[in-house]
Amino acid sequence: MLSESISVVDPASQAPVYAIEAHGLGKCYGLYARPGDRLKQLLWGRWRNYSREFWALQNVDLAIKPGEVVGIVGRNGAGKSTLLQMLCGTMPPTTGSLQVNGRVAALLELGAGFNPEFTGIENVFMNAAILGMKHQEVKDRLEEILSFADIGEFVHQPVKTYSSGMFMRLAFAVATSVEPDILVIDEALSVGDGAFARKSFDRIMGLKEAGKTILFCSHSMYQVEALCSRAMWIEAGTLRMLGTAAEVTSAYQTSLNASIPRSPELHADAIEAATSPKVAAPPGSGRITRIVAKAGGVSGRELDLVSGKTDLEITIEFTIDPTLPPPAVAFGFSDANKLTVASVLSSNDGIRLYVDKSGHGRAVVSFSKVPLLKGRYTVAGFLLCENAVHLYELVEHSLILNVTQKGLEQGLVTLPHEWGSHG
Repeated sequence: MLSESISVVDPASQAPVYAIEAHGLGKCYGLYARPGDRLKQLLWGRWRNYSREFWALQNVDLAIKPGEVVGIVGRNGAGKSTLLQMLCGTMPPTTGSLQVNGRVAALLELGAGFNPEFTGIENVFMNAAILGMKHQEVKDRLEEILSFADIGEFVHQPVKTYSSGMFMRLAFAVATSVEPDILVIDEALSVGDGAFARKSFDRIMGLKEAGKTILFCSHSMYQVEALCSRAMWIEAGTLRMLGTAAEVTSAYQTSLNASIPRSPELHADAIEAATSPKVAAPPGSGRITRIVAKAGGVSGRELDLVSGKTDLEITIEFTIDPTLPPPAVAFGFSDANKLTVASVLSSNDGIRLYVDKSGHGRAVVSFSKVPLLKGRYTVAGFLLCENAVHLYELVEHSLILNVTQKGLEQGLVTLPHEWGSHG
């Protein structure tokens, strides 16, 4: 018989060395070739096995200290959700031991415990109880929860009458109101419209700054590296790599790039549509209104450059809610195989952008003698919050750069270098 062990420790009873500690954690499922085999297994499984084993997760060892922010990356089906469900206590492991020290709040499937026939307020009490809050605690925080969700009089209506946005807002407000010791997030950093997405992001950042332990599962390597101190890479049910966020995301991205087929040629009309003028930014958010480049005295969105010879200037214009702090902007350069070659970020360079009273702003970045080697490159434009973590808008393929070269160098970039001789 395979062993399983889960324990949840009250943090008030001791000072735990680890918030989460796991040894040899694994989850196995039985897969059946035909529906009838399930009945056969039930009736005669003592003498014969009618299923085959499938290990969704196997031999995972973890030790996460209180206050750490750890990212989880991996392809779809790699076992990330299985790991998170076991850490949250909603799924027992097949093998190994797991100890969780403290109250856990999970942002996995927002509103999974909501009853569509109940009103919003009734669901708040029910869902908060599932998350471990006492009735009086919910009553004390009810006004704060409803204010954060901001769905007005709909809180007195059945949840089945809600729009998807209203449903998500209420579910997020409840899930983050329990003041957890450990917060588990699965692609839930931004929910709802622009204003609420910003508000939800600020609440999660507040939990991080308060020293809460956070596990953040995401397909955004940028957010994982920006938010997390460490990261783990789950591949085919096993822990392939555990290290600093920068090391893990770099290795994982390299693995993804190796499996991506060459992309088709991009057309100028598609780029024009991607950066067409847009309306003013909605409350709590921002919008990119224009991206244009200049090289060799020519302006446009598709330019010809000579490697190591041509200067490049990129201008980005944006509009943002005037009540928000000035944003950050970034550009990412990718080759024809979608490999990110280089990137620049205004806040990383200590640049604070100017925004007028209406929320309009622009930024210009210059590259001297662009060192890209021959090839066709695309440039993506990013508009982010002042901390460069929350993404307001991304415009992919905003620019195309056709680079030629005179020398025989190979690769993606030319490195500054000097030759010497010794006689």
